[in-house]
Amino acid sequence: MDLKQIADELVAGCREGRETETLDRLYAEDAVSVEAADQGGGREAHGRAAIHGKHEWWAQNMEMTGGSVSDPMLHGDDRFAVIFEAAGRDKTSGESFEMREVAVYHVADGRIVREEFFYAS
Repeated sequence: MDLKQIADELVAGCREGRETETLDRLYAEDAVSVEAADQGGGREAHGRAAIHGKHEWWAQNMEMTGGSVSDPMLHGDDRFAVIFEAAGRDKTSGESFEMREVAVYHVADGRIVREEFFYAS
């Protein structure tokens, strides 16, 4: 797949709740995920299995009540960005939240090799 196909499929997967499927199809086995700040487990997750773990933690701890995913914004032939807006509730505390983040995805050899998340603190 080329950059646009990868970007479009990642966005479609997020909008349709197919994150696990797109993670398996689009990410390199040794992909790296980098958060803007340490949320208690370190800033970086190395490898597709570790990124799956991040997704599983989120699903177990957060209930989504709303949100949106922008169309992908391509940059050259190896990167794209997506804006995520989310509203939800922390299942442990019951506290509601709203968040907005920009994700930048780096692509090499037809796979996502790195994702970086940027958000206001």
